[in-house]
Amino acid sequence: MREAILGGGCFWCLDAAFRQIDGVADVISGYANGHVENPDYKTVCTDTTGHAEVVKIFYDDTKLSYQDLLEIFYALHDPTTLNRQGADFGSQYRSTILYQTDEERQIAEELTREVQRQLDRKIVTKIEPLRNFYPAEEYHQNYFAKNPTQGYCRMVVAPKVHKVREKFGEKVKDRSIF
Repeated sequence: MREAILGGGCFWCLDAAFRQIDGVADVISGYANGHVENPDYKTVCTDTTGHAEVVKIFYDDTKLSYQDLLEIFYALHDPTTLNRQGADFGSQYRSTILYQTDEERQIAEELTREVQRQLDRKIVTKIEPLRNFYPAEEYHQNYFAKNPTQGYCRMVVAPKVHKVREKFGEKVKDRSIF
């Protein structure tokens, strides 16, 4: 089992999208690379802790590669908006790939260059080493599955889940769920 840590706006979106991918064993929403120990959601939302909202994805690398995860990641969010995804804004919503090995860094840099060639605007995704990770509060874990009718889930998360199902259908575990 391997892990990848990615941030692309609100962690509820990434959590729900990656949970449906075959080879993903678990996803933990959390906060990473800030300067405050053991942050909580309220503090991170002040945009003063330096943390990004991220997901830690546990995956079986015999079924899914790190590059596969990054391709899904880039399809899920707008990597050209600085510290913002849709109506969510602040540095906690930045686009970031937090690598743990040189190999992950190299894959991230190469794929980012490939994706950049397809875009008109500059990618602002930060590719940086993971310095720290703190799991978010329990109510944030698997939020979409627990709250599918909540407004944000219906308007923001669900379209991202469906986008992954449409674009990466061959990688979806069970098309009957979600």
